[in-house]
Amino acid sequence: MPSPIAPPSPWQRLRQFTPARIALGRAGHSQPTEALLAFGLAHAQARDAVHRPLDRAALEQSLRNERFACVAASSAAPDRLHYLRRPDLGRRLDDRSRDALSAAWDGAPCDVVFVVADGLSALAVQRHAVPVLCAVREPLPDWRLAPVVIAEQARVALGDEIGALWHARQVVMLIGERPGLSSPDSLGLYLTYEPRIGRTDAERNCVSNVRPEGLSYQRAADRLVFLLRGALALGCSGVRLKDDTPDPNTALP
Repeated sequence: MPSPIAPPSPWQRLRQFTPARIALGRAGHSQPTEALLAFGLAHAQARDAVHRPLDRAALEQSLRNERFACVAASSAAPDRLHYLRRPDLGRRLDDRSRDALSAAWDGAPCDVVFVVADGLSALAVQRHAVPVLCAVREPLPDWRLAPVVIAEQARVALGDEIGALWHARQVVMLIGERPGLSSPDSLGLYLTYEPRIGRTDAERNCVSNVRPEGLSYQRAADRLVFLLRGALALGCSGVRLKDDTPDPNTALP
């Protein structure tokens, strides 16, 4: 049997343990064709994730199937092009959504409002938001939860205005994060205590890379519940609120 033209690299077997781009090999001074095509595919998938629209109807149905009440809202960005070019518009509600949310508030303050937002990856929200919400709701049976807000063309700070309108003690944004070349569907959870317009990123806590290949739904939910309770006890979120949840991968002394 003739020997292969390009024998496999001895480093190739390590690639099964990580999505990182290792052991790519080379062809002269360039990358092999296979690695170059794989890079192009990953880049295209990341771009598609940024521009892919949120299927709001399907997300609403999934939430209702899990017995979540939900309402829809949009930022002041009228379309995806404005959203990408004008981040400031994604941080404020449009007039129609502001009026609708004000009318939907029943007058009673809530403990937390969850906002499911497309962000920079609607794919992440479509895949992961509902399982995370289900896992978070279970350990908070006595908390008063507002209806879930499905927000389109949204940035993280949009939750501040939503939480302020409903007099929520805390707001959590479940938002699609900027896609990477190995993670076009990464979900981020952003917690803000006493939300109001003008809050800064230093006043938030973030649980990042929520997806089956990253931080699992259950571990993300455990961290978020820990932070929600910690913010309530401390009276603030952000840099003063530390995530001291134990790492299950760390052996006890």
